[in-house]
Amino acid sequence: MAGRVAVERLAGLLRDARSAVALTGAGISVPSGIPDFRSPGTGLWANVDPMEVAHIDAWRRDPERFWRFYGHRFHVLDGKEPNGAHRALVELERRGLLDAVVTQNIDGLHRRAGTRRLIEVHGTIDRSVCLACGAEHPLPEVRERLAADPQGIPRCDCGRPLKPGVVLFGELLPEGAMEEATRLAAGADVLLCIGTSLEVWPVAGLAEVTAAAGGAVAIVTKGPTPFDGQAAVRLDGDVVDELEAVLAAL
Repeated sequence: MAGRVAVERLAGLLRDARSAVALTGAGISVPSGIPDFRSPGTGLWANVDPMEVAHIDAWRRDPERFWRFYGHRFHVLDGKEPNGAHRALVELERRGLLDAVVTQNIDGLHRRAGTRRLIEVHGTIDRSVCLACGAEHPLPEVRERLAADPQGIPRCDCGRPLKPGVVLFGELLPEGAMEEATRLAAGADVLLCIGTSLEVWPVAGLAEVTAAAGGAVAIVTKGPTPFDGQAAVRLDGDVVDELEAVLAAL
């Protein structure tokens, strides 16, 4: 399907849908200057083993090493702003054409852009938690504690190391968030998958949920996905350009 035809097709699907839901991955934040995970040389996991630095066992075993890695993530995310793709989803929601955004991203950019119904299935970096006493600490405060600690470990008032409020490897996804995401996917006439490889489970299974319920899956991302052959629409250009073109076609 040629680019312009696909844009018009997606605009038509959104216009006619009783319910549309967006599922976003790392690719939607790349135009904001945030690296994705697997691009050679630049991806977050290109030069490190995530099981060594971003696993819950790594946090428990060696919080100093863990926070060296996560401190760098904080630095990478510092000052990053939502881009046109985030804003396009906000506009679709404002027009009543999008019910919710389900995101795998932890960067908080959807919230900053103004998305109202947001399900963060992998958590968010905007806060950190103490697994000992249950206290939560906002990101600016965690940055201060990180900088002040001689070992570079942000600590709770109770003295225990904080854990980022994100789902680490080895942890289960939050049950309530996944239940809500699955409900939304099952009821969606259109699931708009943006900047996601559809390879990370169980979130990737949301496309199957929508398709099994008779909904259409639309994919806007660079690079192949396992669901390409079943997609009603497939766009592979820049996510900002593609979504702004869809908005213009509505």
